[in-house]
Amino acid sequence: MNFDYANRFAQAITNLHDEGRYRVFTDIERIPGRYPKAILKDPAGEREITVWCSNDYLGMSQHTKVLDAFQKTAKVYGAGAGGTRNISGNHSEIVALESDLADLHARDAALVFTSGYISNQATISTLAKLLPGCVIFSDELNHASMIAGVRDSGAEKHVFRHNDLAHLEDLLGAADRGKPKLIVFESLYSMDGDTSPINEICDLAEKYGAMTYVDEVHAVGMYGARGAGYAQKVGAMERIDVIEGTLAKAFGCMGGYIAGSADIIDAVRSYAPGFIFTTTLPPAIAAAARAAIAHLKGSSSERESQQRQASRTRQALTEAGLPVMASETHIVPVLVGDPVLAKRASDRLLSEHNIYIQPINYPTVPRGTERLRITPGPLHSDQLIGELATALTETWANLGLPAA
Repeated sequence: MNFDYANRFAQAITNLHDEGRYRVFTDIERIPGRYPKAILKDPAGEREITVWCSNDYLGMSQHTKVLDAFQKTAKVYGAGAGGTRNISGNHSEIVALESDLADLHARDAALVFTSGYISNQATISTLAKLLPGCVIFSDELNHASMIAGVRDSGAEKHVFRHNDLAHLEDLLGAADRGKPKLIVFESLYSMDGDTSPINEICDLAEKYGAMTYVDEVHAVGMYGARGAGYAQKVGAMERIDVIEGTLAKAFGCMGGYIAGSADIIDAVRSYAPGFIFTTTLPPAIAAAARAAIAHLKGSSSERESQQRQASRTRQALTEAGLPVMASETHIVPVLVGDPVLAKRASDRLLSEHNIYIQPINYPTVPRGTERLRITPGPLHSDQLIGELATALTETWANLGLPAA
């Protein structure tokens, strides 16, 4: 009897429904120039909603400088890149973008990938493979793309408890001193909104002869004097061997990148399959990203406004008695603790209050810590913050969710 393929896939989907983890994609059309407003499209008709969970943290995807650069470049060069960098996709905008990113992070060179996921997966695995006998030390809350890179490397790995310096040092101290070592961690963890002790991790790296790799995807554009990230803010940027970032969040475009020494970047460029065999970002996207980076290098007003509104949101929700999880950054998570209830809360906010916040469930966060992840931006007004607090309070009361 042949294997029942259809039933196996159907059962896998049923299991997600039973656990309350089935993901539903909401059809939303953003309104140019009116972020965070958007149009919800569903069978009942279209209506205007307010988006509170976007990773377009500063609204740069709709900034006039970014749009102008995108449109002008698309008209000149067309929609696509023409192929991989190796074949026919190496264009002046991607070369200039890498130069801009190297300058942003005060590094010799940078390398752009099609996404932040690929940049992590490809770079971590490639670095470890190029270091004979490499041992990787990875924070337990690292992003799935970093975990994939560690796994694909085939290297010996040790997972240290989140931000636990003593545990990391124990693991480093027990490793063979002569073996190459790589510590991989994030600067800002996007689900809890906490940050890593970057300088202290660098101290341990220097003590035990390890390289450092930091994921700054939720911090680039957002922190530091020129938006280079959280490592710049705490004065540790020059101590990091490889900095990984994204163009898809604060910079409002798409793509991922790494920055480091000329030799490291050239080695990844030359050996990483995830880079070699992937079509290049189109010139228009590269130009738009360049415009966003240039603007945020010289303007701090967006960062300051965003931090102010995040603080006001956190205060308003806390004063309303909602279970706001501890966070020192622009991420404002509100704990639900159950996947089914998190989905119900999200659905009610959308249906009754025209507020869009997607639930965050396992495996993105541990079971029992399901939440609504709120990302206030500079364009979320005080009035919108008040409306959010009122809507969440009503939703919590209606569903009988636990307060703080």
